[in-house]
Amino acid sequence: MTTDAPPPPEDGPPEEGNTPKVVRGALQIAGGAVPVLGGILSALAGAWSEREQAKVNRFFEQWVRMLEDEIREKEATVIEIMSRVDLQDEKIAERVESRQFQSLVKKTFRDWAGVESEEKRVLIRNILANAASSDVSSDDVIRMFIDWISEYSELHFQVIAAVYNSGGITRGGIWRKIGKGRVREDSADADLYKLLFRDLSMGSVIRQHRETDYHGNFIAKAPAKRASGGSGGGKILVSAFDDDDQYELTELGQQFVHYAMTDLPTRIEYKYNPPSDTPGAV
Repeated sequence: MTTDAPPPPEDGPPEEGNTPKVVRGALQIAGGAVPVLGGILSALAGAWSEREQAKVNRFFEQWVRMLEDEIREKEATVIEIMSRVDLQDEKIAERVESRQFQSLVKKTFRDWAGVESEEKRVLIRNILANAASSDVSSDDVIRMFIDWISEYSELHFQVIAAVYNSGGITRGGIWRKIGKGRVREDSADADLYKLLFRDLSMGSVIRQHRETDYHGNFIAKAPAKRASGGSGGGKILVSAFDDDDQYELTELGQQFVHYAMTDLPTRIEYKYNPPSDTPGAV
């Protein structure tokens, strides 16, 4: 007489199927592609070959897909840089092969987590392409530009672009130029805008316009009298969207625009499509 085998416990391992095999294979591939993670990923892949966990598998499917997207972004960035660089120029070719330039590329890829948007990826591409073709800034300055990509938001860069080549522009003028509507002075948007200007001013990217003498020394500005008002006679603080003081880029800010916001023309046609939600999309 035969009896049916008891059903497996509910919390037991799920059936093998194709998904765990794919995940283990992807882990092993990722382990080979990323030497630092190789030992860890190989050990995890071996352990899960004996007891599969569906939730963990799904998590790693998404994680490996994210790694694949990042690798594609880096690959596209390198190709786009090379398509903009004149390697027929011996000086540029020597620069690209130099240890100093390779160090900039490595730093960029180490800090890739800060490149969270396509707009920032393009800024990084422009910085490296111009760093290969131009010697306006030192490598120390270029390293700082790379840091700015992760430190500053896209709104910071919109303000920098609005100030650039404007011959002086007020905070109110910048707000309108980047397409923002009217908000209250005590709103979160106004606080964010003031914080943004504090960031860029402290970072020596922008400054209030100052007159200079023949030797380039800044001339101190006479203090301006502020109008007072209000029913209680109290002084009204300077508006976050002030239309009196004008701002300009520092020399450092001008060089950042040259490197990050100047797109060199392509010499080889290449079109990159950002990763989509579809696995394997390029």
